[in-house]
Amino acid sequence: MFENLSERLERSFKVLKGEGKITDINISETVKDIRRALLDADVGFKEAKEFTNRVKDKAIGQNVITAVKPQQLMVKIVHDELVEFMGSDSQDIDIKGNPGIVLVAGLNGSGKTTFSAKLALRLKSKKGLKVLLAACDTFRPAAIEQLKVLGDSIGVEVFTIEGEKDPIKIASQALEYAKAEHFSVVIIDTAGRLSVDDELMDEISALHAKVQPTETLFVVDAMTGQDAVSTAKVFNDRLDFDGVVLTKMDGDTRGGAALSIKAVVGKPIKFISSGEKLEALDVFHPARIADRILGMGDVVSLVEKAQEQYDEKQARELTKKMARNRYSYQDFYTQIQQLKKMGDIKELASMLPGVGKALKDVDLSNDSFKSIEAIILSMTPEERDNPDLMDSSRKLRLAKGSGTSIQAVNNLVKTFDRMRKQMKNFVNSRGPGSPSQQGGGSSKGGKNKKKKKR
Repeated sequence: MFENLSERLERSFKVLKGEGKITDINISETVKDIRRALLDADVGFKEAKEFTNRVKDKAIGQNVITAVKPQQLMVKIVHDELVEFMGSDSQDIDIKGNPGIVLVAGLNGSGKTTFSAKLALRLKSKKGLKVLLAACDTFRPAAIEQLKVLGDSIGVEVFTIEGEKDPIKIASQALEYAKAEHFSVVIIDTAGRLSVDDELMDEISALHAKVQPTETLFVVDAMTGQDAVSTAKVFNDRLDFDGVVLTKMDGDTRGGAALSIKAVVGKPIKFISSGEKLEALDVFHPARIADRILGMGDVVSLVEKAQEQYDEKQARELTKKMARNRYSYQDFYTQIQQLKKMGDIKELASMLPGVGKALKDVDLSNDSFKSIEAIILSMTPEERDNPDLMDSSRKLRLAKGSGTSIQAVNNLVKTFDRMRKQMKNFVNSRGPGSPSQQGGGSSKGGKNKKKKKR
């Protein structure tokens, strides 16, 4: 996401590298490059021009203090403008009501049905709400069945009426059922078309008027670029929706839709979705996206993803194991599974400042762990719990059992041993404040002795 735009902007800022001050000449050259970068990213010409004009107005006449270089100042100005351009703050959805009603609209292929399930999972797992999915897409073949499968996979009920083709009737009865069964939220998945037409707009407008949703979300495929912006404008004119959801952000997208949809439509982007995993749904934070675009990473989002998989009790036990050099292959395998649940490994790594560019051409994916997992799963329970048992005959058996090579097994053993030593040294270097030192008695006893001497 935004890789090409990030590279182009980085090249634009190089015009100011080594300059002692900001002048009309070097600012004009930089701004032209920034405008080209935005146009190449599929931002509309009008929006790109307005954006760069604001950047230029802010940059000209700026006094550069000794501690800040012109290039750094320009990055700061562009960052602030990007945040403003994309909506300043993240926007939550309105699910208040008895029940709250979320209407999901968009074209066919935009990812409405998958997003509906992702949102249901998010509201269920993070807010503890009782969610009902209403299958009102009677136009696309297998759409209802798809929603049923997704609902079953996340433990969320899906309301359907066998053979019914009227989405208004389905939605109305779904709401009655939700009230009777005390559901907190109803998410209505609606029909789409391959393109905007009168039939689609009349149908979605009538459904919208009937159910009176507390939140209307327009789902758009980010890979469609400026078409996404124009489609959003048409839908907004009829529905006056509350927010936008950008899907397929992990695809070959130039990012223009994300940058300009707020400026054109005037409605905030509320969620971004990437991949088919139902956990892969994130709140849209303009400041964090601006950080990613400018190569600053997104450590806050990375920490949030980690916290979702974080078990405090398990972490304390693991810390104690590390301190005593008892970290095992089973622990390593468990951590790999937790890491994979956080999302695509390359995307996660790109959230670290400066790493995204370095990994651009590196073939890194969650499949990279397959050989490691195969070797660990070929171990006996005793071998997984006691790494010191590993010898030549065991390594040979593991290579055959995992379908890998003796070299792959040796690499894993060497890497694991080195990692285990580093973990032990790190944990023990933290001293008395670390979990490994708490409750041991020696540190506490030392403090008591000092008090007695006084």
